[in-house]
Amino acid sequence: MKWLIVFDLDGTLAESKRPLSEEMAATLARLLDVVDVAVISGGDWPQFDKQVASRLPKGTARERLWLMPTTGTKLYRFVNGGWRIIYAELFDQAEKASIRTAFDQALADAGLADEHIWGERIEDRGSQITFSGLGQAAPLKEKEAWDPNRTKRIALQTALRANLPDLSINLGGTTSIDVTRAGVDKGYGLNRLSKEAGVPLAGMLFIGDATYPGGNDYPVVEAGVDVVKVRDVAETGAVVAAILACLRR
Repeated sequence: MKWLIVFDLDGTLAESKRPLSEEMAATLARLLDVVDVAVISGGDWPQFDKQVASRLPKGTARERLWLMPTTGTKLYRFVNGGWRIIYAELFDQAEKASIRTAFDQALADAGLADEHIWGERIEDRGSQITFSGLGQAAPLKEKEAWDPNRTKRIALQTALRANLPDLSINLGGTTSIDVTRAGVDKGYGLNRLSKEAGVPLAGMLFIGDATYPGGNDYPVVEAGVDVVKVRDVAETGAVVAAILACLRR
């Protein structure tokens, strides 16, 4: 029996940094009628609000939704008519400075420091520092072409791990690298969610597009949570339709 359905965001519920489609928002609302739902991703709350929270149709059972920005180092719930932060595990200023220095060095060594970018490239999300290869506002087409085989980011990840050995450095989304405290990944996030929600990991089902080894959803597999790997947003819709059919029997 599954009491909580957990989703990755980009590439699973929505295209990279795009809001939920009306169809997916309605699908999520139907799912929330019958089971608790969580969404976990590397983006910060403003991105979650834009992509998910603000897209839900009127009458959605928001009280059953668990939103987990920055790889689960923050948790938001809908309480007394509004979204409220339940916890946040934040970096201090010295940690943030050392992370930025390591990024500057790694980008210079890789010859990627002077690329054309759209918007902010290194974003402080409080509990997570996120690098976006072409900037936060890059067009999706450009992002998909920048590092399709993850070779650029894997090289950067290797360099960052050498200079920041006490932190977790994971690939996320299409062009991003997420830096969090040691041991923080989606597996960590779901263990924290288990405690907050009172639902064992065995009672969760995770749906994501990067559950392969090295993917940012793979720590969920390592944590022992049952997963459904999807190729894209359309397949997620089909999977949710099947789940709804089973739950409503």
